[in-house]
Amino acid sequence: MTRTVVVRVLLGLVLVVVLVLALVWLFQRRLIYQPDTTPVPAAGTVLPGAEDVRLRTADGLELGAWFVGPAGSAPKATVLVANGNGGNRAGRAPLAAKLAQAGLAVLMFDYRGYGGNAGDPDEDGLALDVRAAYRYLVEDRRVPPERLLFHGESLGCAVVAELALDHPPAGLLLRSPFTDLAAVGAGIYPFLPVRLLLRDRFPVRDEVARLRVPTVVVLGGRDSIVPPAQSREVAAAASARLVEVPGADHNDPVLLEGRALVDAVLSLVPS
Repeated sequence: MTRTVVVRVLLGLVLVVVLVLALVWLFQRRLIYQPDTTPVPAAGTVLPGAEDVRLRTADGLELGAWFVGPAGSAPKATVLVANGNGGNRAGRAPLAAKLAQAGLAVLMFDYRGYGGNAGDPDEDGLALDVRAAYRYLVEDRRVPPERLLFHGESLGCAVVAELALDHPPAGLLLRSPFTDLAAVGAGIYPFLPVRLLLRDRFPVRDEVARLRVPTVVVLGGRDSIVPPAQSREVAAAASARLVEVPGADHNDPVLLEGRALVDAVLSLVPS
């Protein structure tokens, strides 16, 4: 092979690499955020007694949400639920039902771009979305912050951890938290310079280390999406109580709405 041919081959490889990296840079958020964009049904058709509510973000978007409370009694506390990166709030209805049965009120909402909401999700946008949910609870529902719990699921752990820096809750439940988004991405795409390319950072470990909030971390012993070691690191940084469900994978029902998860939330209810 002549030098000219070698140079052409190398240039071709370089162009391919540059093209791949450019595509990853442009479309990375389609890999991160995997919304179910279809409109969700009316709250009452999925959760008896639940209400459809609308949230207004600081940048002018309207988000769909459900609010449900325990039947026939005042709630022990109110739980703000921040979803993971997939689906929409309808998929979290079993969790809301079990929390309501346990005596808690629950607000479940969808981020921008999810569940028929306008907009495109990104780190800054999700921060605005969860603040709209927080304002609804404390301003419209008059929930005292000292009776408010935050529940984050996977990516949602990052969303509520960042919110807690400005608005500390009575308790923080983190289910399958990662240390930061780049750490997860590097594990899934080891052939890419994820830390160099990533736009949305979600530094959960660093944020919870700054909090002084009662925290419980729940993780699955066989989580194939977020390595259990990362969740343990987050728990250590937060000085949190750790609840490990042996043999559970990331999206197993036992981690979505199982007894261990519900009990972990209840353990944070202030006396």
